[in-house]
Amino acid sequence: AFAPGDALAAAGAKPEARDWSFHGPFGTYDRGALQRGFQTYREVCAACHSLGLVYYRHLQSVGFSDEEVKAIAREFEVEDGPNDDGEMFTRPAKPTDPFASPFPNDQAARAANAGAFPPDLSVMTKARKGGEDYLHAVLVGYRDEAPAGVKVMEGLFFNEYFPGQQIAMPPPLADDAVEYADGTKATVEQMSMDVTTFLAWAAEPTMEDRKRLGIKTLLFLLVLTAMLYALKRKVWSDVH
Repeated sequence: AFAPGDALAAAGAKPEARDWSFHGPFGTYDRGALQRGFQTYREVCAACHSLGLVYYRHLQSVGFSDEEVKAIAREFEVEDGPNDDGEMFTRPAKPTDPFASPFPNDQAARAANAGAFPPDLSVMTKARKGGEDYLHAVLVGYRDEAPAGVKVMEGLFFNEYFPGQQIAMPPPLADDAVEYADGTKATVEQMSMDVTTFLAWAAEPTMEDRKRLGIKTLLFLLVLTAMLYALKRKVWSDVH
């Protein structure tokens, strides 16, 4: 059995439910937030975290042009091959490639992060119910000092929303850590909202298409139901 304080620490504080633009049957992704979130991911998160299920070409739906996507992809090197000599080689990434991983393998990732493995972020917002709220809360939930009576282990950081309230990842965000291309002030809160929106899109890039199809299907079924009801009344009009 745990004392109430121990139980809270084990689970982490409950994140605040936020009103995301993509929630609800008519929700859509904010394109400005997506582009800012991608910039935050690229300049801050991509140093440790992969996005292996997302391809560079997918960035077109974020609002980048074909040429911009090609230019973004060329910034990264990927392994390809074998060539005619049977050897692997590296080349600039193409839009058809998945996002390049920051590490060649899991062991290298652990070695660069003091034994802690930085998870792939492709479906991070789907990892738990209310994943967007939880991810945002963790990003802004770091505290310089732990509450009285809480001892933070060496090499860990206090985060009130993370299970156990101690996390190996240093605070990734700081005010003005990036300079947004659209001039938006890059506060920790703003960057957290933006990168969370981007990662929600990464986990479900076809969400808007799915919702549009669902709405069209419901409208079709409503019209079909009305037509069948009218047909039924006409067929049975003599009986009634």
